[in-house]
Amino acid sequence: MAIRIFADSTCDLEKAQLERFGVTIVPLYVTLGDNHYRDGVDISPEDIFRHFEKTKETPKTAAPTPGDFIESFKPAAQNGDDILFIGISSHMSACCNNAILAAKEFPDTKIEVVDSQNLSTGIGLLVMKAGEFVVSGMTLEMTAQKLRTLVPKVRASFVIDTLTYLYHGGRCNALQAFGANALHLKPKIVVCDGKMGTSSKYRGKIQHCAQRYAKDIMKALEGVDTSRVFVTYSVSDDVFHREVGKIVEASGVFNEVVYTRAGCVISSHCGPYTIGVLYIEE
Repeated sequence: MAIRIFADSTCDLEKAQLERFGVTIVPLYVTLGDNHYRDGVDISPEDIFRHFEKTKETPKTAAPTPGDFIESFKPAAQNGDDILFIGISSHMSACCNNAILAAKEFPDTKIEVVDSQNLSTGIGLLVMKAGEFVVSGMTLEMTAQKLRTLVPKVRASFVIDTLTYLYHGGRCNALQAFGANALHLKPKIVVCDGKMGTSSKYRGKIQHCAQRYAKDIMKALEGVDTSRVFVTYSVSDDVFHREVGKIVEASGVFNEVVYTRAGCVISSHCGPYTIGVLYIEE
């Protein structure tokens, strides 16, 4: 018997991180026009950005169905393994609820569903912790309980280049988007109580704003889990994200600075040239 870890595709972990702890990803759905795709399987953020440039249409996203979770969980259940699922905030998606519904189909299997109350590598931080807890010998129940104590300690934020994607996705109004873009404002998006909100704004080119954002975070750090920090970004631009990463690395606070690409869901809401620094407080 083993503990099998599952997460949804919004956790934005790279292949090497998933393989390290044998994590199975359950992909969300992404709809562009009349076409339906699986996040990270048959669509990429670049596909979304190209589609938006042509049509000004942002994709619709949907949670995996209970049936999708049943199919994902089935091999582990048949093998007699325990199952741990860590999902995107229940305020943003039905992922956790659908996983709970699917769990009822396996009455003889121990299944724990942990609502991360977060997104992107805010989830990924918890997934990596779960892997470490399991390796250390924790039981399924102990692991889930420990993760739930960490949920409110995860700090996830991003600075974005434009509000255009949020506007077209119905998450801000036209006046907000026009004003921010006209004034070259780069909002800082934070996750609080499982929801996205704006905490502050930077002004200027996104490259410089992103660096100021990273410096502000490093200056404000207090009582953090120093084992790991994620630098997560929506465009593969080495200069852009490495400059932010250098600031995080130069602080000397974290033992490991991990770089990951944001997947289709966060990219579709925040657009290109979005970058975040995510970590856990003690």
